[in-house]
Amino acid sequence: MLLRSLRAAIPATASIAAVAGAMAVMAAPSSARADEGMWTFDNFPIQTVNDQYGTRIDQAWLDRVRNASVRIQGCSASFVSDEGLILTNWHCIVGCVQELSSAENDYVKNGWLTANREEEKRCPGQTAEVLTDITDVTDRVLASGEGLEGAAFNAARTAETNRIQQEACAGDPKLTCQVISFYRGGRYALYQFRKYDDVRLVFAPENQAAFFGGDPDNFNFPRYALDAGFLRAYEDGVPVETPNYLRWNPNPPAEGDVTFVAGNPGSTSRLLTMSQLERLRDQQLPVMLIQASELRGRLLEYSLTGDEAKRTSFDPIFGLENSFKVFYGQQGALTDPAFMARKRAEEADLRQRVAADPALMQRIGDPWTELEAVQATARDLYLPYRQLEQAAGGGSTLYQMARGIVRASRNTAMTEAQRERLVATVGAETPISAEMEELRLRYWLSKTREYLTVDNPQVKAMLGRESPEALAGRLISNTRMDEAGFRAYAATLTTDQLAAADPLLAFVIANDDAARAVGERWSAEVNAPTARAAERVAQARFAAYGTNLYPDATFSLRLSYGQVQGWTHRGVTVPAFTYIGGLYERATGAEPFNAAQAFIDAESRVNKNVVYDFVSTNDIIGGNSGSPVINADGEVIGAAFDGNIHSLGGSFGYDGELNRTVSVSTAAITEALRNVYPQPRLLEELGVE
Repeated sequence: MLLRSLRAAIPATASIAAVAGAMAVMAAPSSARADEGMWTFDNFPIQTVNDQYGTRIDQAWLDRVRNASVRIQGCSASFVSDEGLILTNWHCIVGCVQELSSAENDYVKNGWLTANREEEKRCPGQTAEVLTDITDVTDRVLASGEGLEGAAFNAARTAETNRIQQEACAGDPKLTCQVISFYRGGRYALYQFRKYDDVRLVFAPENQAAFFGGDPDNFNFPRYALDAGFLRAYEDGVPVETPNYLRWNPNPPAEGDVTFVAGNPGSTSRLLTMSQLERLRDQQLPVMLIQASELRGRLLEYSLTGDEAKRTSFDPIFGLENSFKVFYGQQGALTDPAFMARKRAEEADLRQRVAADPALMQRIGDPWTELEAVQATARDLYLPYRQLEQAAGGGSTLYQMARGIVRASRNTAMTEAQRERLVATVGAETPISAEMEELRLRYWLSKTREYLTVDNPQVKAMLGRESPEALAGRLISNTRMDEAGFRAYAATLTTDQLAAADPLLAFVIANDDAARAVGERWSAEVNAPTARAAERVAQARFAAYGTNLYPDATFSLRLSYGQVQGWTHRGVTVPAFTYIGGLYERATGAEPFNAAQAFIDAESRVNKNVVYDFVSTNDIIGGNSGSPVINADGEVIGAAFDGNIHSLGGSFGYDGELNRTVSVSTAAITEALRNVYPQPRLLEELGVE
């Protein structure tokens, strides 16, 4: 499965066409290879695609696709009817399914099927956003930091981006306004979204249908997964009218068909310098891999303690295993001598071009050497920054909410409207597993002691004379933060009142100064100089190669192009398609290769010749999960849910010979809605007879 993102605005008069060409970025010191690129909608290479594939797309085609594309929490999606129906991946909405489940009704295991609109239930915290406008604000953002360094630079940039966003959205709750950095600071754009915050669950298959093959099949192909689900956007209690939607094509794709993927790729690092990549390889990824591996083991052991433990740990394990595989793939790319040699050659070429242009060299200086110096600082700060600030709480929901409340209580600039939003957010009903919370907090405390050592002042302050296990148990067993009403009340208290109100809140307060201090150091000594140097690297790229290529991913709307095509690796050819019949052949009856009960029951009715999953050459990354796969006529033919094993290094580069996007076909979804989970009303809404 594609990793859900590890984990904007514009004046009303602006339009995407008005700033076409302003948001390009260099991905390599030569033109992008065929099918490479996660392109912004205001700089899509229309002519290149039309020339290469014989298509006839134009700006109107792009606008239709953009208006039908949806960003949801950590994933991508699309409108597929004029009544707010949204197609995405099952793994993008399984968190909602789990929150709507209970020990008595496990909808993750059994599926969520609705017979009418009244049965569509709201997904807590879910939103749906549609990009409406883009404008370039580069000059304004860059000017705000001129002549400043460190914390002052960060503060000025933050203040200016906040002003731009506030001016654009003007307090309208139906809008999201976001200033997004492109080219790693080479350009900035204001993205404005139309937001819907009432999003309801319509359909989700059984987890064993959606994630057949489990972790062994993850990031592999052939696949036999119905990783699809439907949501619906509502406003004022009724479904949203969405005249801009992608028409449903129930027919299977063919080899060589042109494909477009519209979505929100989360993050790529294709523009990092060698010194940045080397620190990522040598320090950051190893730590992430080790800690993810241990936490996975703890969660798996917990899941074996009972049915309820298995149910509540399913989504966390699912996400963690997915993340681990991504980190492992990234580490593999960065330890591949040939890959790193290519990256070194690309950097050397750029630096030579700069050196050959005295005026350019005078203007940008030597940002590569500056970034090397930043990496030395980052190596020293990374572990305390990670343990005390970035990964504090180990993923505990209660800890994160407690920290949010504590920091809000100290924020003297917080407006009454912001305070009201905080109260509503933390006061929302949220399923909490006390055992899972204690496990995560215990894990984090033990790792912090291990990595920072017993004699570290912050470790001593946190633990006192308690063990990580005893402290975690005491905090979770005595806190009231698991009560929605108490959280809402706590969000109205002063810091002193919070310290007296709850032990978990008191713990956060006692240790938050140290966490904030290391966070501020990281921001001033790593983030700020990195941003300043990266801007000048971007300027060098523009000067050397032009501005006709795509930016690194930033969880902003992009469009990739490609074609349905298998691949050959080490003499083995992998075909582009799997078929529903292959599911029954692959099923063994033992997890994770046990077929879903609904598919077993429907075997005599199912057309086994229907294309199930397929691969294409589209360039995607985590965050693209749920993206519609679109044909040249602008129709949806699938939903992207994974990449193949070769794509795991896609954070750092694209290999058109091997990298593939894995999608579930609309043909398979249609077959499932017709004969496996009979949903006649959905088929009718999709225009399928």
